[in-house]
Amino acid sequence: MFNRTRCLQVTAALASISLLAGCGLLSDDSAADTKPIVVGTTSAPSTLDPAAAWDGSWELYRNVYQTLLAFPTGATKPQPDAAQNCEFTDAQNESYRCTLRKDLKFSNGEPLDAKAVKHSLDRIRTIGSKVGPKDLFGSLDKIETPDALTVVFHLKTPDATFPLVLGSPAASLVAPKDYPADKVREDGKVTGSGPYVLDSYKEGSEAVLGRNGSYTGFAKRQNNAVTIRYYTDSAKMVSDLKSKGIDAIYRGLAASEIRALQGPDGASHGVQVVGNVGAEIRYLVFNPKDPAVAKLPVRQAIAQVIDRGALVSKVYQGTAEPLYSMVPKGVVGHKTPFYDKYGHADVDEAKKILKAAGINQPVELTFWYTTDRYGSSTAEEFTEIKRQLDESGLFKITLRSQPWKAFQEGYKGQEYPVFGRGWFPDFPDPDNFIAPFVGNENAVGTPYLPNEILTDLLPKTRREGDRAAGVHEFERAQQIFAEDVRLLPLWQGKLYVAARDDIAGAERALDPQTAMQMWEFYRKTSW
Repeated sequence: MFNRTRCLQVTAALASISLLAGCGLLSDDSAADTKPIVVGTTSAPSTLDPAAAWDGSWELYRNVYQTLLAFPTGATKPQPDAAQNCEFTDAQNESYRCTLRKDLKFSNGEPLDAKAVKHSLDRIRTIGSKVGPKDLFGSLDKIETPDALTVVFHLKTPDATFPLVLGSPAASLVAPKDYPADKVREDGKVTGSGPYVLDSYKEGSEAVLGRNGSYTGFAKRQNNAVTIRYYTDSAKMVSDLKSKGIDAIYRGLAASEIRALQGPDGASHGVQVVGNVGAEIRYLVFNPKDPAVAKLPVRQAIAQVIDRGALVSKVYQGTAEPLYSMVPKGVVGHKTPFYDKYGHADVDEAKKILKAAGINQPVELTFWYTTDRYGSSTAEEFTEIKRQLDESGLFKITLRSQPWKAFQEGYKGQEYPVFGRGWFPDFPDPDNFIAPFVGNENAVGTPYLPNEILTDLLPKTRREGDRAAGVHEFERAQQIFAEDVRLLPLWQGKLYVAARDDIAGAERALDPQTAMQMWEFYRKTSW
């Protein structure tokens, strides 16, 4: 049994609302059940190696790699996966011990033992990829393996969030023989121990998954095979869904497409839409290396001009809502500091801010966004942001865009003055909407060192096993974000899966990190 007396207490982190339930029966020997479920998405992996990705690649990782802990559908506490049990062994939350399940193996036959766990996590820090998840392991000091089934994590400082990190795809376990300790694997293959094996992969095009016969873990697979197809054009993806070329869609639908599929158009083509409350957020990042953006009044004026209500109404049509904090609704500690400080969009107030700073000419800035990570609505979103800022007369905005890989290299290289990012939680906790964005090396590539957050607020919350006990610290951290305006939250999205009427399980396919759990899909064989 998982030790619930010592594991951290995550309370009310995310709410999940199921809007549609499958009503069919699963047949074990039906020919239809052996046919792969085909899922379309615009979120293609940037790499197959977990040491070098802190992005939407996790959607594939969750299905082909295993982690010590995991979050089954609806869970807000990490539960055992490759581990049999895990617990903090001290009152300070500085030593965390996991005992592995017996006889676990990777898909190449190699044993998944304590040494393999140590290898998997040590290499993340050794490789130190700028776009990898190493920063999530910032509190980790060293890993010991007293025996083949025991792993002990010694932390530098108390960190009650560490079990949540182990439950995320950041902690994906890999076979030591196939994954070098000091460099990224680049042969386009996967050797994991997850619910599926990667039978074949065409970068940017398709991932073919087959059932892993030796898998032992929390996932209860409802199908035998899944094919994931990667799209850059959501219209083509929707067309394929309507024509039965694919069975389901996850991530990348434009708001207009969601609304159309929810109505007569979807019904006439045999398509259902499942919606869930989500913790996906979108925000702007300001790079202080840029002379204009380095000026706080410029950032404040942008925050004062942007009309989130108009943005959401015009571009997202009810599939998102305005966000006034980096911590979204449904997560412990959510407040609205950006609304409290800036209120409604007010061009006159923005003009006063700039004038007081001696800025009397329109500020010229280039805003960057990615073309193929968050769906086709991203271009519309930035066009609307540009319209609002340009029409204020206070700014002159140029828009630039890049495919995800190039875009990622650009913002990590601090090349962009202002750029847009999306954030999908690594784990369901307010810490994950604060900590990744501060520090010298953070998730957005622009060093941000708010002393109070780094030396006082975050350390206090990480000593608390009861995550609700740190609510005041998280609220204060959000106030600091609003005062500094190094990040500007824009909107919080809902989660949608569109699927053929004969596909069940869509309402269970989203885990708390919004990574698709492909094993939940199955074909209905009766009504």
